[in-house]
Amino acid sequence: MDQPRLRLVSIVTPSYNTARYLPETIESVLSQDYPAIEYIVVDACSTDETPAILERYKDRLRVITGKDKGPSDGAYRGFLEASGEIFAWLNADDIFLPGAIRAGAEYLGAHPEVDVVYGEGYWIDENGAVIRRYPTLPFDAETLARDCFICQPSAFIRASAYRQCSLDPDINLPFDYDLWIRMSKRGFRFASIPQYLSGSRMHSRAKTLSERDNVFQASIALLNRHYGYVPLSWVFGYTALRMDRRDQFFEPLRPSLGKYFASLPLGLRLNKTHPLRFLREWMAAPMRYVKNGLKISTGL
Repeated sequence: MDQPRLRLVSIVTPSYNTARYLPETIESVLSQDYPAIEYIVVDACSTDETPAILERYKDRLRVITGKDKGPSDGAYRGFLEASGEIFAWLNADDIFLPGAIRAGAEYLGAHPEVDVVYGEGYWIDENGAVIRRYPTLPFDAETLARDCFICQPSAFIRASAYRQCSLDPDINLPFDYDLWIRMSKRGFRFASIPQYLSGSRMHSRAKTLSERDNVFQASIALLNRHYGYVPLSWVFGYTALRMDRRDQFFEPLRPSLGKYFASLPLGLRLNKTHPLRFLREWMAAPMRYVKNGLKISTGL
């Protein structure tokens, strides 16, 4: 029986001063059981041990060096040089789990109608220990307007689809969310699989935690740009951050009636073109939303 054709998978890692995690990231790619891999690391002129690390792997990956505007720009530049049929990007502190690339490539090979496939993922700590499951969901375009539920390092994109709707190099915080929204609105097809494919590292220096206010502001601007509306879940999460400055990950969000009432004027200000829609959503929210913390967007 003929063996299925192996599709070349291009993996891009944007990096800048992440020497602590980069060897584990690189090894998680190079140790995969899928042989048809093109691996590109785009380094923004790191000043730590990154250049020495990349020198050690120079025969097994391609390095592109040069200043960039951030990780989105780095990934964007890497994909411009990529030649695979399938694309994925792995940040320099994240890891693939064993079998991840084969799972993504074989699914897209068996399902030509699908443009993006994503699996489950774990949040991991500085030492690689599992914190908990990444909160992925089966794909739904309406849910995407309220929540970024795709675990980015667990996602594999058909290159032909990506080239029609590429990363925006000027968006450096919710740039994966921006890509998923634009691809969804243009009719590209997503599918989820139950296999765990990656570890998304959470640590104090990660942008999603170290730049919490900026993450919320960028995500809110993105939602307004794409949908013209910021849902209550995002408004409530941002209100809580402004009131207690908890990072909402290692320091979990603490819902309260005070935060709930404070979310009303902020939500009306953020939704100037749809004040009645927001008011209806706010008034319809049950009290268990406040007491038990129903799904609240935290920008993670």
